[in-house]
Amino acid sequence: MKITDAKVLISSPGRNFVTLKVYTDDGIYGLGDATLNGRELAVAAYLSEHLVPCLIGRDPFQSEDIWQYFYRGAYWRRGPVTMAAIGAIDIALWDIKGKALNTPVYNLLGGKSRTGVMVYGHANGRDIEETIDEVGKYAAMGYRAIRAQSGIPGIPSTYGVAKDKLYYEPAEKGLPPENLWSTEKYLLYVPKLFESLRLKFGDDVHLLHDAHHRLTPIEAARLGKSLEPYHLFWLEDAVTAELQEGFRIVRQHTTTPLALGEVFNTIWDAKTVITEQLIDYIRMATVHSGGITHLKKVASLAEIYHVLTGCHGATDLSPVSLAAALHFDISVNNFGIQEYMLHTKQTDEVFPHTYSFSDGYLHPGDGPGLGVDYDEKLASKFPYERAYLPVNRKLDGTMYNW
Repeated sequence: MKITDAKVLISSPGRNFVTLKVYTDDGIYGLGDATLNGRELAVAAYLSEHLVPCLIGRDPFQSEDIWQYFYRGAYWRRGPVTMAAIGAIDIALWDIKGKALNTPVYNLLGGKSRTGVMVYGHANGRDIEETIDEVGKYAAMGYRAIRAQSGIPGIPSTYGVAKDKLYYEPAEKGLPPENLWSTEKYLLYVPKLFESLRLKFGDDVHLLHDAHHRLTPIEAARLGKSLEPYHLFWLEDAVTAELQEGFRIVRQHTTTPLALGEVFNTIWDAKTVITEQLIDYIRMATVHSGGITHLKKVASLAEIYHVLTGCHGATDLSPVSLAAALHFDISVNNFGIQEYMLHTKQTDEVFPHTYSFSDGYLHPGDGPGLGVDYDEKLASKFPYERAYLPVNRKLDGTMYNW
């Protein structure tokens, strides 16, 4: 079997997605997700102009060698654009292999390690009372784990609080909107949110929270310590992790479990926080970390150090990425939880899929490959539209982390 062609397809059924379709000489094709929120065309150009020409004529079963060719063979390594492009190719190759062998991808990764993949949904509201209502809705839908975010008094807009609760998507058309931020207001309010949630729902539901890189290490330590009575499943992205060693300070002061890594691209980004056991969950995305091939290696390193996986799975990734994550999740022993945000109806129609949700768990389905397809004719009705994530400033105007 040889690769004969590959197309980069861009559409916007609810939000922008970049999809790679890799063709072979026996009629089998595989799909990969190459979406990088707010920088979609950069990855599309990297694929079209630099990687796809080198892919033609290769054996899709040699996914390890192809991965190394595009990573080691390039002088300029790492980074989100490069790794998203490599990840799209890698995911498409696993899809081809599963289809060629008429088996789900998870069987090529060691088979099932569990019967289903526990997922968490995103509940959010303008205030504590509205967030409590949204958590209740997710619990009624069968979710066993729920991420809770709330608006903060005195801050006009807050990360994680959406206009449309089920389809939270911060990317907006036009130039990047500017949000305002106050760490002190946030630190005082969030413990009140989780105190209220535990009083309402008791101890059975898993509760998660995302600080979205907004805190310094000592601020994150303070928040983690104040949340200990409410035993969160995890506190996510408390601190920006360019300086991995910063998590040593957080770890010294709190027993709240820590999750990190959705902006990581390689195993090197996570080396210190994993090997020093500074986190409990590694959250790298299948596509942005170079695909299933590389993420398997990250999981193997993490397993040695008692770190579990929790793949990024927001709606800024297509159903192709979610399917790839599910096949990975169900196969690795040190799986923790999977993020699951509902895509819009238009997205689900463009990307018909076999994965399904039941009783708090997702299952990737038993069809060959990844179990996701792409309706090119329908996708053509949703042309690309430039959109950006917001930027963030402190109340005094200082530029800060989004």
